Amino acid sequence: MNLWRRVALILVVAFFIAAGSNHFLHPAFYMRIVPPWLPAHALIVRISGCCEILGGIGLLVPSLRTFAGIGLIALLIAVFPANIQMARHPELYSDLGNEWLFYLRLPLQVVFIAWVWWVCNLPRDAKL
Repeated sequence: MNLWRRVALILVVAFFIAAGSNHFLHPAFYMRIVPPWLPAHALIVRISGCCEILGGIGLLVPSLRTFAGIGLIALLIAVFPANIQMARHPELYSDLGNEWLFYLRLPLQVVFIAWVWWVCNLPRDAKL
């Protein structure tokens, strides 16, 4: 693994472990952005936090990296409705930012997916 990929790997690991931990430190924030049509907001927040932490740790284990990367990509797709919720209803989250910021988060998910894909060295034609 080259230096840039190694640095990117450490950064993405730190990001997911920190973000996952934050689900337990500040669960109210995450429960607030779970779309209302989903049940069990507290459970969803705990499960997604655990998945982020475990996925981040899994990226550090070479034999688990591909599996962890695919899991984190699936998680990034699964939490996308929360980003859509914020963009579609900015008035509910005006204390967190404004509408353009919430819309900016939508394509940022694609950047995170590409970042995980790259650090895991997943093949371009891999089927998720």
